[in-house]
Amino acid sequence: MVEYRTFKNTDPPRMVALWHACHLGRGAAAGFTTDALERLVFSQTYFDREGLIFAVDGDRLVGAVHGGFGPNESRSGLDYSHGLICHLMVHPEFRHTGIGAELLRRGEEYLYAKGAKRIQAGPAPEDAPFYVGLYGGTAPTGFLQSDPVAAKFFSTHGYHPGAKYLIYQRDLKSGREPINFRVTTIRRKMALSLSEPLGAPNWWWVTRLGRLDTLRFGLVPKGGGPEVAHVTIVGLDLYISCWHQRAIGLTDLSLAPGQTDPLYKQVLISMVCQRLRDELITNVEIQCNESNTALSQMVLGTGFTLVDTGVVYDKNG
Repeated sequence: MVEYRTFKNTDPPRMVALWHACHLGRGAAAGFTTDALERLVFSQTYFDREGLIFAVDGDRLVGAVHGGFGPNESRSGLDYSHGLICHLMVHPEFRHTGIGAELLRRGEEYLYAKGAKRIQAGPAPEDAPFYVGLYGGTAPTGFLQSDPVAAKFFSTHGYHPGAKYLIYQRDLKSGREPINFRVTTIRRKMALSLSEPLGAPNWWWVTRLGRLDTLRFGLVPKGGGPEVAHVTIVGLDLYISCWHQRAIGLTDLSLAPGQTDPLYKQVLISMVCQRLRDELITNVEIQCNESNTALSQMVLGTGFTLVDTGVVYDKNG
């Protein structure tokens, strides 16, 4: 008989086993141990055992839902009015038995009890409190369309599709840099600088990306002067066993204050890809909101291809 309960300290090994048994698709890390869950989930200062709920059959975990909260406006703490279903999974042997629906109900009940006024299923990249580095690639991007179960499940339970995030990857093992005269002209005048990310990162950044291997690349004039653009690279080693490649994610891509030429971003990505290829990285990923058509076109022009789409689902009402 299936029962429901919250997290216990003895659960991590069985949660890892459940994760791998669920075959969560190309966007889910694989082959990791309890150390990864401890570092990226359980050790978060805001982890609440009441928010991680399991379906249990005897001593076996057969399903799980994890509720959490997004950040406040200043990124200095949580916003308890913004509830998130961060993850939901059911063992294949126990699907279509109502376990998923009951887990979702209990997850929502937890979020409302903590003060949630609105609930989303699948956090946006900037909102995800957990599983950064474990699901979605560079960052969680809702539930992935490569998981065909998610859309039907959430629409059946009162959710509708909201923001969509396009996930692009570039295989560095083959192909040359795309030819663009203006990009080539700018590139000849530029160099890469390397530094720690963000200089003074906020609390929200540190609790999530700060737990991963990160470096910041800047684009600077060879003749001297301030940087004109920057990007942060994120190590994706937890995906090696499922992607069979050494992968790096790109995030926080921005122009420096006062700069307006978007080609600086394209030059920066091109030069970073070349640098990573020299370091034997074979795959690079970047994500963008579907509404950001300019970034999407620029990424495609830099040799990336669309590999997946993440969807954030909003609770009706």
